[in-house]
Amino acid sequence: MTDHDDMPAPRHGLVVTHFLTVRDVAVSRKFYADIFGGQVVLEENPAIVRIANSWIIMNPGGGPTPDKPDVVLTPPEPGDPVSAFLNVRVADIAAFYADARAKGGHFLTEPIDRKAELRCYLRDPDGYLIEIGQATGMLHGVFADRPAT
Repeated sequence: MTDHDDMPAPRHGLVVTHFLTVRDVAVSRKFYADIFGGQVVLEENPAIVRIANSWIIMNPGGGPTPDKPDVVLTPPEPGDPVSAFLNVRVADIAAFYADARAKGGHFLTEPIDRKAELRCYLRDPDGYLIEIGQATGMLHGVFADRPAT
């Protein structure tokens, strides 16, 4: 039996989880458990991995259901525009980056100093974008430059 505290089921108030439509539940479950040191709470239907103080919920795509009658869930295709991404804050980005790369994580770049933070991005097995950041300058009132208009 799974401990109630391991499940995204609050006793009071609410919790926020993140749902991902995935192509291969086992591959995605392993990625999130390995790269982020997550705890597999539920193997499938849906897969749930607890990571720090959050949960990633994964299931294959599918067509409409009675509670979402006009919605079709699909994982992203290569080249799809990105409208949302996971944002993970770490205490030591260099250590996280090295560890995740050693475990097979594929980053777009090495961590880059953005004044307010050190930041880099990786993709999961389905192509979802994940930002990894470490607060630096923002802790001292220094923020990133605004984009040029």
